[in-house]
Order: sequence, then C-alpha cells, then structure tokens
Amino acid sequence: MVPHLITALSGPLLDLESKVLEATPTIERWFRLEWQEHTPPFYCSVDLRNAGFKLAPVDTNLFPGGFNNLSPQMLPLAVQAAMAAIEKICPEAKNLLLIPERHTRNTFYLQNIARLSSILRQSGLNVRLGTLSDEIKKPTWIDLPDGNRLLMEPLSRLGLKKQRLGLKDFDPCSILLNNDLSAGIPPILENLHEQYLLPGLHAGWHVRRKSKHFTAYDEVAKKFAKVVDIDPWMINPYFASCSDVNFHERKGEEELQAAVEKVLKKTAKKYREYGIKEKPYVVVKADAGTYGMGVMVVSDPAQLKDLNRKDRNKMSVVKEGLEVSDVLIQEGVYTFEKVNEAVAEPVVYMIDRYVIGGFYRVHTDRGPDENLNAPGMHFVPLAFEQNSIPDLGAKTGSAPPNRFYLYGVVARLALLAASLELERSDPNAEAA
Repeated sequence: MVPHLITALSGPLLDLESKVLEATPTIERWFRLEWQEHTPPFYCSVDLRNAGFKLAPVDTNLFPGGFNNLSPQMLPLAVQAAMAAIEKICPEAKNLLLIPERHTRNTFYLQNIARLSSILRQSGLNVRLGTLSDEIKKPTWIDLPDGNRLLMEPLSRLGLKKQRLGLKDFDPCSILLNNDLSAGIPPILENLHEQYLLPGLHAGWHVRRKSKHFTAYDEVAKKFAKVVDIDPWMINPYFASCSDVNFHERKGEEELQAAVEKVLKKTAKKYREYGIKEKPYVVVKADAGTYGMGVMVVSDPAQLKDLNRKDRNKMSVVKEGLEVSDVLIQEGVYTFEKVNEAVAEPVVYMIDRYVIGGFYRVHTDRGPDENLNAPGMHFVPLAFEQNSIPDLGAKTGSAPPNRFYLYGVVARLALLAASLELERSDPNAEAA
C-alpha cells in the first residue's frame, strides 16, 4: 500500500521545509555536536503530527513496542544502529536479556518482541527473554501467528550475593527493558550490580512525566530554531500541566479549565498570526502512561464541566489500573495526512541516534483532530531513511524524500529532549 501524502503544505511549513533543506549540513553538524554532550536512549519512538502548517512531536516512547511494523528493508539499518549502540555501552557484550511487558497473550506485541530479538541477534548478541509474568513458572514456548515461536523464561537473581539478574543458566552483561514499568519497579529489578540496564529504571512511567519531557523539548526546539532561523512554534506544541486532579471527585476541575483556556488562547494567537482558519483545540492526557489511554480532546474549557460518567472513567485510569492525578494539557496538532483516505500520523523509530524507519498509524474511524492511538488502528510501514536523502532539485512541499527528512529531524529533536530528560531524572547523576 502506497501512502498518499498531503498534497500541499501551507506557508509556515513550506518555509520550514525550505530552510531545513538549505541548512542540512548545518543541522547534521549541530546534531553531531549535541551527541558529543548527551547520550541518546538505547531506543525510542516518536509520534508526529503534520498539520500542513505545523509539524510537531506529540508523544515520545522510551520502550517502543512496534518494531514488527517497520519495513523489512530497514532491518539492516536497525542492525547497524544496534551494533553502534552496544559497542558504545559494552563493546565486549555477548549475552543480552530482553524483558518484555507482562501481557503474553497480545500476539501483536509479541511479534514486536520477535522482531526486536532478531535485530539484536543479528548485531552479535545471544538474546533470551526473561518475563516478569507471574503466570510463567518454567521455560514456556509461545506460538506466534506467523509460525515463529518465542521462549519465555522466569527471571532469577544470580551470584553469591544475588546482585545480578538473569535466567537459570544465562548470565547477561546487558539487560534491555521493553517493559515501561507503569506498575512500578518489581523488586527483582532493584539493586543490580555490574550489569547494564537499558534504559535505566528512571525511564519508567512510575517516575517519568510527559510534562518533563516537553519542558526539555521546549529548550531543544528553541535552540534548534535559532540554528535554522524559524519560529520554534512550527515544531513545538504549547503545553501546560496540572497535578492533584481527580476526575471522579471533580477535584482540580477549575485549575484544569484555566490551563486549557491558557493553551487555547496562546494557540489561537498563533493561528491569527499565520492566518490559519482551523479551530484551536487541546489534548488532555495522563502525564504518565502509554497505549493512548487517558486521552481527551477539548476545544472549549466548558466541556470539562459536563463530562459524563463514561468520560470520567476513561480519564481516571490508565494502564495497569493506575489512577490519574497528573495531567498534561497539550496544544492539539491536526493531522492532514491520509492513507487510502483514512487519517494517518507518522511514527519514527530510532536506535541510538539513528533513524531506522517508521510507519503511519492509520485509523479509519477517527478525524484529523482525534487521538489515533486507539482500538481499530492499523499500520503502514515507511522506509523513512531509504527515502529521506533530501532532493534539493524537487519542488518545495511536494517531494516525499524531503518530507521524510523533515520527520527524521523533528523526531531526533525529541530524542535529544529525551536524553536531557533522562540526565535530569537520573538518581545516580551526582555520584557519576
């Protein structure tokens, strides 16, 4: 299936695309220098929204779960990136323990684990899967729809002092988490010594907050905007945050309405500045968590007064049954891209500092101002890097390679923000 890109970018984004293409050598050097100062997460995926007049990240995932949706043609690039990442962390690495999410019945997710395991094996590692699931007491084979199988094994603490983590007969030097720790840190992962844990425990949703990430992204976007001489708003959604919110008890309702009104007003001012006719809106979402849970679209603060029980329930609880008390109010970014007439948004995948591909998240029942990370979505692979060498001879705003290069640049800005975010929340930073 060939995705149909929007046919025309409007003034602000056309200006952004031409400036980015013109400044490509400067941009790549800028990234190279930034990565000398900061360490990228082992892997990352970034959800982007392209409104035609604005391109911005709306979510950054440090435990990406869609490697099976990437184009097979991109696998050699993913393997090279994994090799580079591992060589930097532990050049002599031989054994790697991959810890997935607990849900062993989600075959889509398990196909992601199979693809990720394959990438890591091809980069020169012995990979085995250790599960946190209470249901698995002994090595257990799980069949996948494509005919492959995964062997899930119970985790064990190793060594005389039980300071290492592995399997009964497998002592890894590195441990890769593909579990976002929404429910907190399981005791078996605590107090590990002499092993590399990727990413660190402080990357989990028990600690991480989207508002902290977008605070870091705000800094990165402003710094980048000076390099290419653009308005940072072109690549940066306005946001605010509220704490101590209880949707069931209607606690914090006034503060939430005030924050929504503030972001809507700031967005409306920019729309007027650029002559944008669309109606501003915000997305209210849980400040921690993933899977598109705890998300609501609001175009008028008054809507928050009239939430029905179903909406309150939806906003109150996210993954692992955790209650929502902190929320992010983010400027809504329309998506005017389509695949076969269905609304779509690009998702970019990275290992270390390299873009390794991406896909369109597509939803046939959602509109351009709605959350597409919802039941009913499907995915269309895109070989971003294969098509993202800028074509300077192409007409501005019409060439897919240039569009993909732009996606890769903005996604890497979010990756850089994630590295800042992790540096600042690292409990061992001062001791290091």
